[in-house]
Amino acid sequence: MSQKVLLSAKEIHIILHRLACQLLENHLDFSNTVLIGIQPRGIYLAERLTKILKEDYKVKDIKLGSLDITFYRDDFRRGDKTLEASTTKIDFLVEDKNVVFIDDVLYTGRSIRAALTAIQSFGRPLEIELLTLIDRRFSRHLPIQPNYRGRQVDAINEEKVKVLWAENDGKDVVYLVNK
Repeated sequence: MSQKVLLSAKEIHIILHRLACQLLENHLDFSNTVLIGIQPRGIYLAERLTKILKEDYKVKDIKLGSLDITFYRDDFRRGDKTLEASTTKIDFLVEDKNVVFIDDVLYTGRSIRAALTAIQSFGRPLEIELLTLIDRRFSRHLPIQPNYRGRQVDAINEEKVKVLWAENDGKDVVYLVNK
């Protein structure tokens, strides 16, 4: 198994600031926008972006939530492995709000499909957008595309994209892993 660095910590830092600026450009004061990190790995990206928007761009009131999609997945109960649910924390209304789903890697699109189903339990959003750090564009099973993307990656065959976050893994880096 070999791995190649796709993004270093410095490149991730630059991309996060660009994504924050794009969000700011489209949502201004975030008065009608909520950010929702897809559990388990999208929440690290969502928290980072929220911190940048608050500290660097002085956005006052950003609503940030986390959404667990485990029981909404179409592959739930299809494998031998027992799935463990993460925490859903949405303590605000999404009714008539602009919702931005945030996830680290967009691969087949199935996680986002599950998130679209799961969010309906919290109301009917006005609009839903997708922000992803890595877009694996040739791997889609569903017609889902991100509104905001950090980097587009053409991973093929058995290649896997692995995102490490300092908060969880001790360092920021994105690898392309070849099995």
